[in-house]
Amino acid sequence: MKMIKLRILFLTAILLSGCHLGAFAFDNGDFQYWSAASASFKPGEKLTAKIEEQFNFGDNAGDFFYQHLDIGFAYSGLAHWLEAGINYRQIFEEKNGDWKKENRPHASITLKWEKFDAKFSNRFRFEYRDKEDSKDTWRFRNKFIINAPWLVTGLKIRPYLADEIYYDFEAQALNRNSIFAGFNLAPFDKFNAEIYYALQKTKSDNKWTSVNILGTKLKLYF
Repeated sequence: MKMIKLRILFLTAILLSGCHLGAFAFDNGDFQYWSAASASFKPGEKLTAKIEEQFNFGDNAGDFFYQHLDIGFAYSGLAHWLEAGINYRQIFEEKNGDWKKENRPHASITLKWEKFDAKFSNRFRFEYRDKEDSKDTWRFRNKFIINAPWLVTGLKIRPYLADEIYYDFEAQALNRNSIFAGFNLAPFDKFNAEIYYALQKTKSDNKWTSVNILGTKLKLYF
């Protein structure tokens, strides 16, 4: 329980400081817009299949530079608090005027629990990055999410906070951190939408840079 409280305080502190950092990054870094849509269905009682596509726009949200297609399965039959997933992601990203392809299979374990009606999840993901014209690498990602214990209005709006860290095994270092603040809403049956702000800090050549991200996701369930 103490660890949960510490993590909540940690996320809140970073989010508040992130407001200042975000303003600095907007002036000196970049503002991006990320748009994603997904569809999920259940081929079995404990098995969920999902397909997702995402498009990212940078340079003050005016330049399309990234796209991915992600297909995978999640299994929740081991325990009510545990979900295991395996996915394949194909990425195309513009770098120095050329579009580069990356094949990225990844596997994840997600822990889920509730306290005081708030919903928590902690996802552990391992990625194998098969990159065009670059050395293949492994990366670990850990994303911790706190969903608020209340719903707002008839649209079923639920705010959340999240923190994701990235560890690159080739660099042997934590070289990215993303802080999220957003909300999910479910205005219709089998339809969910998400709007969020993220402050993403990336380390390259021993220098940290920041980008501000406005993101939207549309999710359909069959």
